[in-house]
Amino acid sequence: MSGKSKNPGFATLCIHGKKHLDKHQGELPIRAISTPIFQSSTFAFENAEHGAAVFRGEDSSYVYTRLGNPTQAALETEMAYLENGEAALVLASGMAAITTAVLTCCQAGDHIVSSDTLYGGTHELFTKTLPRLGITTTEVPGDDPANFAHAITDQTKLIHLETPANPTLVLTDIAAVAEIAHKKGILVMVDNTFCTPYLQNPLDLGADIVMHSATKYIGGHGDTVAGVLVGKADWMMKARMETLRDVGGCISPFNAWLLLRGLKTLPVRMDRHMENAMEVAQFLSYHPKVSQVIYPGLKTHQQYELALRQQRGFGGMISFMVEGGREAGRIVMDNVQLCTLAVSLGDVDTLIEHPATMTHSTYSEEELLKVGIDPGMVRLSVGLENVEDIIEDLRQALKLV
Repeated sequence: MSGKSKNPGFATLCIHGKKHLDKHQGELPIRAISTPIFQSSTFAFENAEHGAAVFRGEDSSYVYTRLGNPTQAALETEMAYLENGEAALVLASGMAAITTAVLTCCQAGDHIVSSDTLYGGTHELFTKTLPRLGITTTEVPGDDPANFAHAITDQTKLIHLETPANPTLVLTDIAAVAEIAHKKGILVMVDNTFCTPYLQNPLDLGADIVMHSATKYIGGHGDTVAGVLVGKADWMMKARMETLRDVGGCISPFNAWLLLRGLKTLPVRMDRHMENAMEVAQFLSYHPKVSQVIYPGLKTHQQYELALRQQRGFGGMISFMVEGGREAGRIVMDNVQLCTLAVSLGDVDTLIEHPATMTHSTYSEEELLKVGIDPGMVRLSVGLENVEDIIEDLRQALKLV
């Protein structure tokens, strides 16, 4: 497909996309269906003048894989296409992506407003690392757009949202926050890791930058680490040629290829993640030893209506509390047999973990309670196994509480 045809379905877009056939085939008429892995650190110039023109910015030829590579470029084109953005930049990890975005937007003396429930690594970046560079962050509850408006200062350059938030699954009204931000000339970045472009397109809702930890659902198989940024072409070029060039968080061509492969099955996997998650959430909701279940697809979720309006589905992530608090949750996690006790998410395997002592251990006890991360909360990334087997595993573990 040279471009989007008449309203093709998302699965068609994922499989066919821009059809990155190999244009670097030399004299042989090879047209590879799978984008080749260009496992090369550097690229040859035609002559000295060609090399000089590239470095003057007059020629867009590849130079060095830290700045660009045909396999990386294929992934960037597909991610921009799926997120309805002009351009994308793929990086070594989700944290490399968010750090690159922040350093492209901000300098010493600048200020960020962020939702207060974040992946632990992002929280640590905002509260510990960036202040050493003179960049400060105010974290506010993400469930009310007014909180962001009240936190904006004359120095604010970026608003960062996680929606749904990790691990509380609090939603933020992207369109409302974007309207507030743009009146002040402030950029809005949305971490779209939990939803993927299949379920949510933040750029269509007014955001300026979309960020993914592509390690999760984009890859989908727990075998690669990567990050993605999508947005305006000129901003992405600045991020590439200034921040990425100097900081160096580049993705390997092989990992880029793994993500291209992952995209082809993204909608099929997400459908199964969601189907399984809904059944697991309903099972947990009626279990006598579970005190609370948090899943945007349940009508008991306080922002269920926002989820219907902003997303095309509810995702594969569930958080729940077991009667008996942290010790009860530990018993469940230590006694599952099918579910894997591991951090990360979006894998084909069902993963279970304890946010307070694992993914969000960078939060103090006071911070955990403030942002709604109960010490007994268990986070479940529902995988693609037969859902009856996932439920039976949780049932037998809960019996031991």
